[in-house]
Amino acid sequence: MHFEVSERKILLRFCDIAFVLLVLHLLSVFFSFDYFLLSIHNARWAVVLSIYLTIIGTVFEMYNLQVASNQYQVIKSILLTSSTTVLLYLLTPILTPTLPLNRLQILFFFGGVFIALLLWRLFYQRFLASQRFEKRVVLLCGADDCGELVNALEESNPHYKVVAVYLLDGTRKLDYVAKSFKEVIEQKSLKEFAFANSISEVVIASHRTEGITPHLYQQVLTLLEQGYIIREYTQVYESNTFRIPIQHFNTDFYRYFPFSRSNHNQFYLSFVKLFDIVLSLVGLTLGLLLVPLVFIGNAIGNRGSLFYTQTRVGKNGIPFEILKFRTMRSDAEQHGAVFSTTGDLRVTPFGKFMRKTRIDEFPQFVNILKGDMAFIGPRPERPYFVAELSAVMPFYETRHVIKPGLTGWAQVNYSYGESIEESLIKLQYDLYYIKHRSIFLDVNILIKTFSTVLFARGQ
Repeated sequence: MHFEVSERKILLRFCDIAFVLLVLHLLSVFFSFDYFLLSIHNARWAVVLSIYLTIIGTVFEMYNLQVASNQYQVIKSILLTSSTTVLLYLLTPILTPTLPLNRLQILFFFGGVFIALLLWRLFYQRFLASQRFEKRVVLLCGADDCGELVNALEESNPHYKVVAVYLLDGTRKLDYVAKSFKEVIEQKSLKEFAFANSISEVVIASHRTEGITPHLYQQVLTLLEQGYIIREYTQVYESNTFRIPIQHFNTDFYRYFPFSRSNHNQFYLSFVKLFDIVLSLVGLTLGLLLVPLVFIGNAIGNRGSLFYTQTRVGKNGIPFEILKFRTMRSDAEQHGAVFSTTGDLRVTPFGKFMRKTRIDEFPQFVNILKGDMAFIGPRPERPYFVAELSAVMPFYETRHVIKPGLTGWAQVNYSYGESIEESLIKLQYDLYYIKHRSIFLDVNILIKTFSTVLFARGQ
């Protein structure tokens, strides 16, 4: 038995809510806890608590499978989620019960939420995140690509294990050994291996149909008839990593990459425009409040102009001038344009603080109001780097079919691209967003942006 990624996330959310409500109910039955009483008449209290718990849990990465499988990280997330959820619940009395006069009730409430989440998540780690619920996979691939493909699948999902590979080029030579790699299956024994080793799925990664011999095709067909899941690698990669595996595409790009209908959905586009305007006004208001702090910090730690502008590439490849608070020395690019890197010595001490907290991004709300940018989209890049990256990356300029964004799917899932290789990973995330963009994905990015700011993951 195994769980898909989406099934695990649904299970975590559902059981978080169920365990919390159950423990709070038991506290009201066996102890003098009457702040949160479950009944038909006050069902809205449970609904509000469930919504708060789900949203705040997402912000603090409770539903990140890597975090959920790590005991230290999940305890940290539980503490942050419990504290914030209880505080927000107590501070919204119109939607929730009146504040209790007895402060011990608050302690009961927090303890119930924390203990419920802790017990359930420890149970999940001990049993549901164990090897017995892993998805066991056989990968059909060429020897040259095997190591990269196995790593990409396993690193994205801790419960996805490639237990063996079937080499399509007919050789047993394999220079790279993946972390959980077991063996290379003999060409004649794919069907027998799957039957004997509780295989959940067979993944085929091949650009060349000649690797699929009639004998292999017959084995795969037999497995399909026996109820085994047979999937193509690019589909598996996309559903596990939430990226588009463009490095494995051939020139027939649009066969793999149908653009999201949301790119031409007028209701969605109108919603995005209204969303951008509202958030820009809120952002500029906060930015004005921060200007005195930035001015003082800039005078002490930056010693130069407060703002700077720079040419970036926008929608349809049209350049525009982006506005930001300055975070680098004035002579940062006297020797030419280079990628910004972690620990970049050109960044000033106060600039590091602004980048970590994303304060340097606030002036970009002006660009959003002007229509040069959206709140969510690919990160706008400089013309020099666009030309450089387009020359070595297929489909790089596809990013420009929509407006660039202040935040985006790549920004919340990956660090700044410090090299060509890392820019390729960010491009995969950007193309995934363009392909799947929707209100649901935009809300997901907005919530993840809060996580990025709270955990100071800016560069």
